Amino acid sequence: MHYYIRHQSPSTRHWQTYVLNLPNNPIRRVFTRTSFISSKLSLKLLSKLSRKVSLALVLLLLSYSWSLQALPANNRRAGNRSDAIILPPSPLEVIKFVRPVIKYGADGYAGPADIWNPHYGFLVQSTNPASYGLNFPTTGADGLYFDLIIMGEARDLRWESPIRGKGITVTVARRPIFNSDGDVEYRVTLNGQHARAHINNPHPRRIDNEIELPQTFELVGKNRSGEEIVRYGFVLQKWYVNRGRKFDTFQNQLSWCSSLGYRMVQVKDLTNSACRGSGSGPHCRGAISATPHSTGNHYQRRIGAGFSAEWGDTGIYTRAGFENHFYWTSDAAGGDYQFTVFMGGGYIGNHNALPNNTNYYGLCTTP
Repeated sequence: MHYYIRHQSPSTRHWQTYVLNLPNNPIRRVFTRTSFISSKLSLKLLSKLSRKVSLALVLLLLSYSWSLQALPANNRRAGNRSDAIILPPSPLEVIKFVRPVIKYGADGYAGPADIWNPHYGFLVQSTNPASYGLNFPTTGADGLYFDLIIMGEARDLRWESPIRGKGITVTVARRPIFNSDGDVEYRVTLNGQHARAHINNPHPRRIDNEIELPQTFELVGKNRSGEEIVRYGFVLQKWYVNRGRKFDTFQNQLSWCSSLGYRMVQVKDLTNSACRGSGSGPHCRGAISATPHSTGNHYQRRIGAGFSAEWGDTGIYTRAGFENHFYWTSDAAGGDYQFTVFMGGGYIGNHNALPNNTNYYGLCTTP
């Protein structure tokens, strides 16, 4: 059985692949159990393992293999049988991270370590099609993107792209860069319904009948021989349409969303901020946000816990049309006030919604 081992030279930073042929069952059992490295290991640990352990492990195993072969024939098991199950070698190509914008993703903004890495984004939560809904993203909007960071010989993958759903298209393209560990990155871009042609129209036409949710997307990367190398799936539950840079009153933004056949967002559609700890006060009291809750009045990077908690600072996605500012929500804050959410970090505020008083940005969602 052949095993392929990748090693990066510290001097040249180039990756080299070594082929190891393990001829007997005992040594194959040892090697297969040690060859798998979970995609959830930290990047630093993975780097250290790949450089310092792989070659030493090969030499150790070869030494053990030679010792086994030197034993007298009458000391070996008949037919070289083994009572253990021999596991197949693990794939060399692994999706390590799924990275949206990571700004506002460290310290208090960071999600749990098994979900979020402050430097590289979300971790893959499921490779089972039945539970793709656990993966990022669950929300989408036209012009948003994320990067698949893949370990292994993945520079020439070919993707079934674009994938055209009902009202949503997903495309995959290779990024012309490598990170410091030699990993390959592929950018995944979402395109779908938007209302840029109707930003200044107070009564745009309905567009909600052009989209179907939820929608499942499966990205399959193949080598030049057509063999599947990596696969990633996700389920979009909600789709968002913004009004660009149009500042307007609460009532006008509410009416604009309704004309599209959408609804104005609620606080829980945007953030999992909690009215406690840092940034809390009367301005956020009573707001109902997504769960699991953050530790303060700011989002925490989680999957399925609100649009900004998934995508981060949406103002960085320049082609998506979002602003790093307050957006109206349909949640009443008492009296003449409505709750608002600052998209840069998921901060919850409230502002006077009376006509001719306060203007903020508009954001709609469906369903």
